Amino acid sequence: MILMDDIIREGHPTLRTKAEEVKFPLTDETRKLAEDMLQYLINSQDPEMAEKYNLRSGIGLAANQVNSLQRMFALHLKDEAGEQLSFVAINPKIVSHSVENTYLTAGEGCLSVDRNIPGYVPRHARITVKFKTIDGEEKKMRLKGLPAIAFQHELDHLNGVMFYDRINEKNPFAEIPDSIPYERD
Repeated sequence: MILMDDIIREGHPTLRTKAEEVKFPLTDETRKLAEDMLQYLINSQDPEMAEKYNLRSGIGLAANQVNSLQRMFALHLKDEAGEQLSFVAINPKIVSHSVENTYLTAGEGCLSVDRNIPGYVPRHARITVKFKTIDGEEKKMRLKGLPAIAFQHELDHLNGVMFYDRINEKNPFAEIPDSIPYERD
């Protein structure tokens, strides 16, 4: 079971290192890590489990954040229609994206960052993605809203990029051209 102590924090070199492609079939160790990453997110959103194990709530977790340089991340959140999205994306790619951008009006946060960093993080409003599941099945999805933002945030982790790298340093709340602000519930 992954706990907060297993999640590395900003300043750790693994967070700035590009993760490597995962080979199939998965090793037992890689499969367990993928399952544990998703379970952390599920547990962190359960008030009883979160309190019992002192877990910070999260909707995404990349392998880099648990000090593993494998190209995979887990997401557990609801989409625009209120449907639960819960999956591990292995070797994920964005195959196309909208010209239109979006950003979270409240800014982004991260389990590896223990401080509030204000500012808008520009993201593509809609993305089409491809990835493999834990079982090696190829998936293609179209995402928008919070799932699209979270997918891009986690994909950045796999490339050694932190969300605050994308915030305008001179004016963190500068208007982002061609964008629709996203209000998180």
